[in-house]
Amino acid sequence: MTKRAPDVSVSPPRRRRGTYVFAPLVLIAANVVLFSLFFVWPAAIGLVYSFTNYTGVGAFQFTGLDNYQHLIEDSAFYGALTRTLLYAVLFVPLNFGLSLLAANLVVNKHAKGASVARVVFFVPWLLSPIVVGVLWRWLFGENFGLVNYVIEKLGGSAVPWQSNADLSLIVVVMAASWAWTGFSMLLFIAAIKNVPVSYYEAAALDGAGPWRQFVSITLPSIAPTSFIVILLNTINAMKEYPVFVALNNGGPGTSNNLLVQYIYETGFKRGQIGYASAASFVLMLILMTVALVQLFVNRRVENR
Repeated sequence: MTKRAPDVSVSPPRRRRGTYVFAPLVLIAANVVLFSLFFVWPAAIGLVYSFTNYTGVGAFQFTGLDNYQHLIEDSAFYGALTRTLLYAVLFVPLNFGLSLLAANLVVNKHAKGASVARVVFFVPWLLSPIVVGVLWRWLFGENFGLVNYVIEKLGGSAVPWQSNADLSLIVVVMAASWAWTGFSMLLFIAAIKNVPVSYYEAAALDGAGPWRQFVSITLPSIAPTSFIVILLNTINAMKEYPVFVALNNGGPGTSNNLLVQYIYETGFKRGQIGYASAASFVLMLILMTVALVQLFVNRRVENR
């Protein structure tokens, strides 16, 4: 007959249990404080200002919905909003295509110098948007730009990169896409590497070529990452400001003033803080709508 070992209850040390309880609370509390201090409080103040005639100094009076009513009748606001949407429509697909192409080239098993290519693609994302704008201004300046210099040396005529509104917008789209490709590329690289290699091996045995494998395996497998890339790029495009200011200052004239630049100039240069706050909240509602629509579409796709 074997002797039964006495039951011994082992409890975790009290100090460790307390650490597990309080450490998450401390970390969460720090985030809550920072979120409240730098987002909730400014947003609440901005919402209050949007119903006033506040100019940035002195007292203000509540004017109800007057600021929002004036926005509906403001052609400059509509112009900035239209240009912002056009910029997003051009920027998001271009950045998506470039970053996905770069990621596929880097992860290709036949690619040479993949590590160097990653660094080359990623460095622009580390640059300040102001530096990006200045670099591209040197490239596409009308009188001193490198591109026009080469065109003229080859016998062509200088292209009005800055004085033509459409060309000026296209230059900013290319500059921003160049700067953001590295970040999106890293997301795609991580997603592509998570696709099981057995899928490609089975497809190759069935005679599927590289393009067929990319369309039928890679794209469906990285759909969640594609959704994140599109969502982040859309929000960034709707809030773009420093690249425009550094490259052409929203020019020529005010033809390429985006919504954020319109809000800045209205609030800080014209002293119409209340009116600019109303425009800011319209922009926030647009971004929230875009995010909710994309979340809804993504959920529908995942549930198929």
